[in-house]
Amino acid sequence: MTLAPTGPARKARRAAEAETGLVHRNWWTPYLFLAPGLVMVALFSLWPFVNTVVLSLTDAQILRGGGFVGLDNYARALDDPDFWVATGNSVLYLVVVVPCLVLLPLALAVLVQAEIPGIGFFRSAFYTPVIASAVVVGLIWQWVLRSDGLVNTVFQKLRIVSEPVPFLTDSTMLLVSAMIVTVWKGLGYYMVFYLAALGNVSVSLHEAAALDGAGPVRRFFSITIPQVKPMMLLVGTLSAISALRVFTEIYILGGESGGPGGGARTLPFLIRQVGLGFAGETGYASAVSILLFLLTLVFSLLGRRLSKGDER
Repeated sequence: MTLAPTGPARKARRAAEAETGLVHRNWWTPYLFLAPGLVMVALFSLWPFVNTVVLSLTDAQILRGGGFVGLDNYARALDDPDFWVATGNSVLYLVVVVPCLVLLPLALAVLVQAEIPGIGFFRSAFYTPVIASAVVVGLIWQWVLRSDGLVNTVFQKLRIVSEPVPFLTDSTMLLVSAMIVTVWKGLGYYMVFYLAALGNVSVSLHEAAALDGAGPVRRFFSITIPQVKPMMLLVGTLSAISALRVFTEIYILGGESGGPGGGARTLPFLIRQVGLGFAGETGYASAVSILLFLLTLVFSLLGRRLSKGDER
C-alpha cells in the first residue's frame, strides 16, 4: 500500500515540479504503457511455452486429454531412432549452413559496398529472395532440382552426367539441396547486417594500411574482419537458431514424408509428423519440442559466451 505524501512532502514535491518543469507521476504510470506488450508476450509466448512443458509430461493426443506420465515421453524420445536421425540432420544442417551464412554474406557485402553506378540494383537483386515467400522459393528450387529440371537438363546436355542427379529422391542429396536453398535465401538478409557493420569501419584504417603497402586481401583479414567480428558472432547465433528451426525447405522439396524413408527429417519436421493428424501424439511432440528448445538454448548460450569473450 502506497501512503499519500504528507503536507511538507507534498509542498517539496510541488516546489521541485515548479523548479524543474517535470510533473510527478504515479509509480504505476509506466506499467500502463508496458501492459499491452506484456499481455501479448504472456498470451502468445509465455503461456504456450508453459502449456507445452505441461503437455510434455502427459500422454495427451489431439482428440483426447492425457494423464500424467512424468518423463516417459523424454525417455521415449531418447530411445527413438527417428529422434536421433532428426537430431543428427538438424545438427548437420547447422554445421554446414552456419559457416556459409557467416562468411558468404560478408564477402557479398564487401563486394556491393562500393559506391559505383548501378550498385543499388545488385543490392536489391541480392535481397529479393529474402522478401519472397519460403513456399514460393521452395517450389522454384523444386522445379530447378527435380529429375527433369533445369540443373539436370543442363548437366545432361553438357554431358557432365549420364543420368539425372537425385537431388530430391536421395535423402543425403535432399538435405544438401535444402541447405543450398536456405543459404541462397539467407544471403541477402545477412548481407544487410554486414553492410551496417562495414559502414562503421573507419576509412582511415584502410588508408593507413594502404600507405604501408597492405593490399586489399591483407586489409580484409587484418582490418575488416576484426572490426566486424561482433557482427559475425551475432549472425552466427541467429543463423544457428534458424538452422535448427528449418522445416519449409525439407517439406517442399521432400514432401510430407521428409524424403525417402524420412531420412531427411529435421526436428521441427519430426514434431509436425508425430503431433499432427487424428492420432497425433501431442504429449510426445511437446517433449520433442522441449528437447529442441534446449538444443537451441545451448547454441544460443554458446554464441553469447563467444560474444562476451570477444568483448574482453
